[in-house]
Amino acid sequence: MIIGVDGNEANVKERVGVSVYTLKLLEYFKRSSDKNTQFIIYLRENPKKDLPAENRYFKYKIIKGTHFWIQFFLPLHLFFNRDINVYFAPAHYTPSFCPVPIVVTIHDLAYYYYPNEFLKKDLYKLQNWTKASVTKAKQIIAVSKTTKKDLHKFYKLNDDKVRVIYNGYEKKQSLPTLKNKAELSITNKPFLLYIGTLQPRKNVLTLIKAFNVVKKIIPDLELIIAGKKGWLFDEIFKLVEEMGLEDCVYFTGFVTDQQLAYLYQNACCFILPSLYEGFGLPILEAMSFGCPVISSFTASLPEIGADACMYFDPNNVDDLVEKIQQLLNNQQQRSELIQKGKLRIREFSWNRCGAQTLETIKNAYQNNPQ
Repeated sequence: MIIGVDGNEANVKERVGVSVYTLKLLEYFKRSSDKNTQFIIYLRENPKKDLPAENRYFKYKIIKGTHFWIQFFLPLHLFFNRDINVYFAPAHYTPSFCPVPIVVTIHDLAYYYYPNEFLKKDLYKLQNWTKASVTKAKQIIAVSKTTKKDLHKFYKLNDDKVRVIYNGYEKKQSLPTLKNKAELSITNKPFLLYIGTLQPRKNVLTLIKAFNVVKKIIPDLELIIAGKKGWLFDEIFKLVEEMGLEDCVYFTGFVTDQQLAYLYQNACCFILPSLYEGFGLPILEAMSFGCPVISSFTASLPEIGADACMYFDPNNVDDLVEKIQQLLNNQQQRSELIQKGKLRIREFSWNRCGAQTLETIKNAYQNNPQ
């Protein structure tokens, strides 16, 4: 069996979210490749040096093309080169033509809940191309029960067509940490931590408002907001300025793995205030570095965090203020959350995710009536 895979999400310099997911699956596929299970990884550009190296049964195929790659260039190649038995798309979009069974992963359906956060062209693709993908697919992978529920809600899919496979997680045990915060251009005071893209549904405004209240009680406390700018983020910077918090709220932008480790290991707590998440990987990251977590009680987050997080109403600033104060003032509760977090991350493995994903791909091929 030869499996075709869209590897473009992994072939980027700065990997977050879906890019990490795709890379981890490619690494697992490479380890699992043999004469009976071979892989062709389709890319628009030459593979970056840190992608898994080719071997006899794991090969890259470069198909040059523009932003119409998934709609024209790849389908054209598949039409004239029918050398795969099944096709796997790690993120929503599948080729407009594909002569073999398709398996696709859907990460979240935020674009239905928060359509105003997306550019019109991106919203059109997410709504229409995803619909085409899930309609054509032999099997669909959802990264959480929440995403599966949303797939049923918006696309009316049969239950047996969707399989929940959780993302994996692995802590980089040998990762060196920073000696101090100087590399991040921040000071050495105690801090709360948020990591994620800056966009409205991440609900960073609620976090800043809550921090402003807690700051008046604990003057030395700071807030570090790490993550790249997404869209509609101007209001976040405006609020910090209006509240006079410029000297105690730090925006780091994208952070390296080494910087990320330092932040998690030294934060008073990690706060994820999102209104919607398909999975919520930063919760597991924080837990793996012994950082207690305060998370909004919404979408998939309670599903992923279980009893290893403190939860708050994402629409209630006072509730978040109460939870922050409670955690900062209760060392026993903090220690209990850290211990529960270390147990919780054991439930998530990239090997398990890869094995279940590969099993799903093989089943889609084997159950194909053609």
